[in-house]
Amino acid sequence: SGHQPMSTAMRLLLLSGASSTHTIRWANAFVDRGIGTHLVTQHDPVDPPDPRVHVHRLPHLGGAGYAFNGPRLRALVQEYRIDVINAHYATGYGLLARWRGRVPCVLNVCGSDVYDFPEKSALHRAFLRTNLRAADRIISTSHAMAARTRAICPGLGSVTVVPFGVDTTCFAPASTGRSADAPRVVGTVKVLDEKYGIDTLIDAFARVVRHADRSVRLRIVGDGPQRPELERKVQAMGLSANVDFIGRVPHARVPDELRKMDVFVALSTLDSESFGVAVIEASACGLPVVVSDAGGLPEVVRDGVTGHVVKRRDPVAAGECIGALLRDPVGSERMGRAGREHVRQVYEWDRCVDVQITVIQECLAAGGSSTSHGS
Repeated sequence: SGHQPMSTAMRLLLLSGASSTHTIRWANAFVDRGIGTHLVTQHDPVDPPDPRVHVHRLPHLGGAGYAFNGPRLRALVQEYRIDVINAHYATGYGLLARWRGRVPCVLNVCGSDVYDFPEKSALHRAFLRTNLRAADRIISTSHAMAARTRAICPGLGSVTVVPFGVDTTCFAPASTGRSADAPRVVGTVKVLDEKYGIDTLIDAFARVVRHADRSVRLRIVGDGPQRPELERKVQAMGLSANVDFIGRVPHARVPDELRKMDVFVALSTLDSESFGVAVIEASACGLPVVVSDAGGLPEVVRDGVTGHVVKRRDPVAAGECIGALLRDPVGSERMGRAGREHVRQVYEWDRCVDVQITVIQECLAAGGSSTSHGS
């Protein structure tokens, strides 16, 4: 991909939940660029990171851990002579980062930390603001979330937008077309949680089945607390023969799952949907997408060009868009191609990594004092 490895002089401490695929991807990207990377985490790794990443498990777990692990973090910073910290999640790991001493810190806000947490009480909001102001630079994956972060914490200074990119060599369309008589497949890849609107998708799909002139299937990839309820709903609606619950698959297998689909759907109900990474992964695989107008989702779709944006909690509108895409394979394919081109121009993973590292280097060069913190 043409990027130069950096000098190994930079020693970076990534402070983040290893239970997130995103964390592992960042850690691997940093070591690929020749950055000495220490991943410090309270969580079990979801997938094993690159062996060059030094993983340090913190002793205390849970909410209290973010307070009690402070001395351990400080000891690690000193022991490995860390130059700069990149913390992900403004609440827990943002609190822990305050123990870092004089080392500069770039803080990535992630979603629920700036959308849900500050709504709990005035105390929660004040706590979050303190964490945000204690960082030297703030990064957000979407413009919607950057605006939210500035609204929560006036006087914060600039928030840099670094989208969560996609590796378009892994996420690519299938090399062979599907046979003309194969069932058409509608799909999603998401945690099965109420806020992600999977129930709305099932309602929309029921309408598609009613009006379809051929066999259609729904593939639901992911697991979560709502799964039993969703399975009961599918059964009650008489859709069991058309719906497949696949369960969670490792991130490396997601491209294969996407290549089994004809249309990708994400109908989140949340304002706090920070960024549609699953959506741009689907676009990179050449799929037309149907998304709700929730949070950062409309940002990653060119409405009418790479997919359709519908009102949230509107199964009728979603069903109409899905049905129209299934009935028009030529138009569908055109949208899918436009989606892939859009991702390559805006969301290519290497470019996103470049921007993230540039912010970290700027923060380091400025000795950390690069934001003017209004109080």
